Amino acid sequence: MPFQPAGFIDLFLAQAAASPDRIFARFEGEPVTFGDLGRMSAAFAGALAARGLGPGTRVAVMMANSPQTLGVLFGIARAGAIWIPVNARQRGEGLRYILEHSEPQVIVVDEDLLPVVEASGAKVDAWILRAGGEGSLAAVLSGPAGAAGPAKAPDPAIDPATPFAIMYTSGTTGRPKGVLVTHLMLRLAGESVAQLSLAGPDDVFFVWEPLYHIGGAQTLVLPLIRGARLAMVGRFSASRFWDQVRAEGATRIHYLGGILQLLLKQPPRPDDRSHPVSIAWGGGCPAEIWRPFEERFGVQVRECYGMTEASSLTTCNETGIVGSVGRPLPWFTVDLLDESGAPVPQGEKGEIVVRTRLPGAIFPGYFRNPEATAAALRDGALHTGDSGSFDAEGNLFFHGRLSDSVRCRGENVSAWEVEHVAASHPAVEDCAIIGVPAEIGEQDIKLFVKPKPGAAIDPASFLAWLAERLAPYQTPRYLALVAEFERTPSERIMKHKLPRDTAGAFDRERR
Repeated sequence: MPFQPAGFIDLFLAQAAASPDRIFARFEGEPVTFGDLGRMSAAFAGALAARGLGPGTRVAVMMANSPQTLGVLFGIARAGAIWIPVNARQRGEGLRYILEHSEPQVIVVDEDLLPVVEASGAKVDAWILRAGGEGSLAAVLSGPAGAAGPAKAPDPAIDPATPFAIMYTSGTTGRPKGVLVTHLMLRLAGESVAQLSLAGPDDVFFVWEPLYHIGGAQTLVLPLIRGARLAMVGRFSASRFWDQVRAEGATRIHYLGGILQLLLKQPPRPDDRSHPVSIAWGGGCPAEIWRPFEERFGVQVRECYGMTEASSLTTCNETGIVGSVGRPLPWFTVDLLDESGAPVPQGEKGEIVVRTRLPGAIFPGYFRNPEATAAALRDGALHTGDSGSFDAEGNLFFHGRLSDSVRCRGENVSAWEVEHVAASHPAVEDCAIIGVPAEIGEQDIKLFVKPKPGAAIDPASFLAWLAERLAPYQTPRYLALVAEFERTPSERIMKHKLPRDTAGAFDRERR
């Protein structure tokens, strides 16, 4: 039966009422039931209502994964509010921009991250709700309707087209862009993962990815639509990974970035195949390690391609063709177009352009950014800015971004963002970044800097200065000082001529 447009919060509320003792997830081994989440989410929604914060209220959440985080997210959903996930590793200028651009009325933040928010200098008028301390989130979630007093949680009847989140993704030529993610889109993201991973009611999904990333957020739907259980941990650990998987009885694992390479680099063990996992699902598996990973660990790799703007997943590899991201999901079609908008011949590279058969499967636009929206959404199609090719059987192969960004540690890193911060250093005249091959993952960042006349730059000190102002995944690994850049007639740096080898560059990980 074709999927009918629907959201997810009605499923959650029905199941929380019918089966409160059923386990939704285990976090670091401790069970979190549907009843627990029902009570916490009602309390959070009630606390918003008690403050006069109704549907459409923007709630920024800067928290690591925890049971409290789950309660907050479902509370936001049942209140009809809008979640603004903030990367817990974000800081400085990037954090300031996201908070000031989104203008949340509420900021929920882990206690240890509150100084980071304050240090960003963001000027926002918001209720700051800390995860610890007096008047904390814990007090709100433990109350019948929140610490502000009794209040009925808002009616849960929510149109699937209602925005659920504003997810900021790194731009390629400018500031991060806030993707408007509807309730329907998150539901579709979960439905897509279920199809990719062949999810069933007996499956346990090992969740290491933060919920502020779409890769983590989409798993919240799986217990609602397939009866699966989540096994959540605080962070990814290559050395503990398989022991954690075994302890939880996990049957499905997610990969992104260099996760599979990290697992392969672990010393071989006699029990490498002694686990219940049968499927590894995700994006970015290098072709050269696809079969070695399957053979060593006894799992099937199932690859996909997608963007937050198109409900997370667009294609699904169900045939096992190594290197392919598969074919479009039932509600999408994919075209590959050249610069003039014409289809490219089979086997040649073109821009991946996504269309949908299901209204609402593609995002409605970027928050407060009509220019970026107009560039991405043209004639009802999403122009992804990604390069792909088709084989003779219609399988899609992904070839990276067409624009100026680097894929580092599972994140798209905007060259503009990094260069903007680096150029603000008083000793820098000009700079540029490129992606270079990484030992683990897709790419590392190499930064080229031209110092101002008479200025001296100490590489270690300069990169430490950057690390205070950029997220860890944005901070360059390599630094090369140059006397001059080769430029185009319009004075743009010719990045394609910058050396991609790392010989002679300062390496902050091996100093």
